[in-house]
Amino acid sequence: MRGLAAGGLTAAVAYRAVAAAMSSRPPAGLRTNHRGREVSLAAGPAVVAGTLAGTAAACPSGGARQLRASLIAVLTAAAAGGYDDLAGTSHARGLRGHLGALLDGEVTTGSAKIVGIGVGALSAARGLGGSGGDVLLATGLIAGTANLVNLLDLRPGRAGKAALLAAGLVLTRARGWPAAGVAGATAAMLPADLGERVMLGDTGANALGAALGTAIAAAADRPTRTVVFAAVVALTELSERMSFSAGIEAIPALRWLDSLGRLA
Repeated sequence: MRGLAAGGLTAAVAYRAVAAAMSSRPPAGLRTNHRGREVSLAAGPAVVAGTLAGTAAACPSGGARQLRASLIAVLTAAAAGGYDDLAGTSHARGLRGHLGALLDGEVTTGSAKIVGIGVGALSAARGLGGSGGDVLLATGLIAGTANLVNLLDLRPGRAGKAALLAAGLVLTRARGWPAAGVAGATAAMLPADLGERVMLGDTGANALGAALGTAIAAAADRPTRTVVFAAVVALTELSERMSFSAGIEAIPALRWLDSLGRLA
């Protein structure tokens, strides 16, 4: 427990330090949110820094392999997401849209991001070890979770709340300690996100998802990993067919949780 607390605290401190440094300069990027307000993308790099620092601080003796895998997954997902944040266009949307454009010979920033996150997920999964089937399952879990958290980042606080809840569940597992970095960084970021002062962007959302996917892949048994991966695939497929926001609005309990703490 002491290591988890140290990881969470370190993540929060690192997030705040990077966020403060970025806020003292002109914003590196702005994104228009669902209400038409310009919001800083500074939370992305700050969350990445907090997650990395917290994961390293929480690492127990003998956890070097899992630490390396987590760092690889987070850094590659953040780099791929950052590229999409800076150079991305919106004419192709969703996995199908980007992969369809790629089949037509057009390399979009989204398809480049898919490849980058996939390569990073495979490298992280191989670092975790296991059979060929375990590596494939872990690769899909890491890449899929990175994408899913990004799909949720359409309203202030939504992706952060989901990441914080998932991190709490992972931390109940014996080897779920890397989620301490996610929990600390996300908790530090949420007030500014809910207040529409910052947003995760692809940089932060992809990185948080990759960190969670790596922690689940390392901490859960194979049946649990399989169930989680199936859920990630199902939710991703659902996002291609309907709006998450519309689905959440239709369910009172989800609507209440989604709007909790958000500006009116």
